[in-house]
Parts: sequence; C-alpha cells; structure tokens
Amino acid sequence: MDFNDGARLDTSQVRDARGRGRGLAAGGGGISIVGLILFLVLGGDPQSLVQQDPGGSTPGATSDLAERCATGADADRDVDCRVVGVVNSVQAYWTGAFERTNRTYQEADTEIFQGSTTTQGCGSATSAVGPFYCPADATAYLDLGFFESLRDDYGASGGPFAVAYVLAHEYGHHVQNLLGTTEKRQRSRDTGPQSVAVRIELQADCFAGVWAANAVDTGFLARITEADVKDGLSAAAAVGDDRIQEASTGRVDQESWTHGSAEQRQTWFLKGYRGKDPGDCDTFTGRV
Repeated sequence: MDFNDGARLDTSQVRDARGRGRGLAAGGGGISIVGLILFLVLGGDPQSLVQQDPGGSTPGATSDLAERCATGADADRDVDCRVVGVVNSVQAYWTGAFERTNRTYQEADTEIFQGSTTTQGCGSATSAVGPFYCPADATAYLDLGFFESLRDDYGASGGPFAVAYVLAHEYGHHVQNLLGTTEKRQRSRDTGPQSVAVRIELQADCFAGVWAANAVDTGFLARITEADVKDGLSAAAAVGDDRIQEASTGRVDQESWTHGSAEQRQTWFLKGYRGKDPGDCDTFTGRV
C-alpha cells in the first residue's frame, strides 16, 4: 500500500488521545472487532462492558500529528500518519458515494488512544475491547497496539493494510449509522451465523472492500497490491468468530456468533473489493 507522495493529509479528522488513559477495567459500548467477540463467546454480559460516563473525553497532551503528517510521503513512513491517510481516503470515497445517491455524508472522527479512553457517547473503554465505532458520538476508536495482538495472538499476517482494513471496517459501521442500518442491530438480540448482528458486521467488511477497490481514485493512495489485499483477508479471517472461539476455548459454537466466521468475513470483503459498489453489499437478503 503506497500513498501519493504529494497528497495533502487532513489531520483534523484524527485526534491523538494517547497519554491520557484512565486505566479503567470497563469496556466500550461501541461495535468492536476482537474484544467483544472474545467476551461474548466466553459468556459475558455485553451491558457489563459499558461504564456510563457521559462527561466525555478530557484533553490530553498536545498532539504533533499536524506537524508530522502533512503529505502522503509521511503516511508511507509513519504509522500515525498512515492512519490519517487511510481515514482521509475512506471519507473521501464515502463523500463521493453519498453524493452520487443524492445524500450527504457526514464525516466521523478517529481517536487514537493507548490503554483506555472515555468516549462522548459509549462510556469508557480499554484496549482489550479492540477497535470500535461509537454510533452515539460518530467516532472510531483504536489503540495501535491492537495490531500487534492481531498478528501475534490471532495469526494475522500483519502489514500496513491490516490497519487500513480495520479502519475501513469501522467506517463501514459509520456509513451504516448514517443510513439507519445500525438500528437493526439495536433492535435484534439474536446470534448465530445468519443473525442480524453477523449481517451488520459482514456488511461493514464488504464496505471495507468497496473502499479498497476505489481507494486509488480518492487521490490519497498510489496503489493497493494483491499482497495488501491478502493482508486484509488475513486480518479479516483472524477476527472471525470461529478463529477467536477456537483460540480461546478450543471449540466452535456457531449459535453464539456475532461477527461471522473467517470464511464469511473474507467472502464479503472480497465481494466488495471485486464489485467496487456498495450496492453489492446487501447482507440482509438471503443467506450469508
């Protein structure tokens, strides 16, 4: 994954909250990838993950993202700047996609945190929850240490595109929030490979694939290679319900799935990548 050297990055879409973590044991109330899966398959109560704290985040140390992350060349050599570049590209794509259907895309922020954070709308969260999107404050949250765990603990191949896949997936949830799809999840408590919860996650994977297919056209990226796509597929598989369950409990219980199997997640990412159109991401019709 290479960025266009001269692409101008907009750091206003990303805030750096590292250094102000509160060390809480509670988890976030948003939609995460790994932490929530592991918690649910071990029999936890999702409501216990949320520590209600409507006060929101408190400012941390002044970030130097604006000084370090000015161009695409910076994104190629600095992981923080890469986050900025991916977020810029994802939002540029969805802005255009919404305009083509006579809708208005509303930008979402990304917060980089370390250890723990307090959201405006989903309570307090620790890194154990994994990356997540909070619909109440329209923000994606991630601790970059997650990607080491994804590689070392869950067998993902790693690589820069793993970061891009996860971010694009979380912004897929933002698109669902804007379209009203998130309400389907809030109304449904079912689990299993054909559940609404799984269909929501698979659609976000598909949306991530659609962005990847159109990323170069946003002007921020020069190319995405087949090796990048393989890294994205590896990350998608690593966070499949079946992979997480087998690693944590030694058995697979399909009826408790909330995010989809490794095969399902790879299939829907590829469907979006190959089709290049959000219209190909209808996970609510037929079997998934």
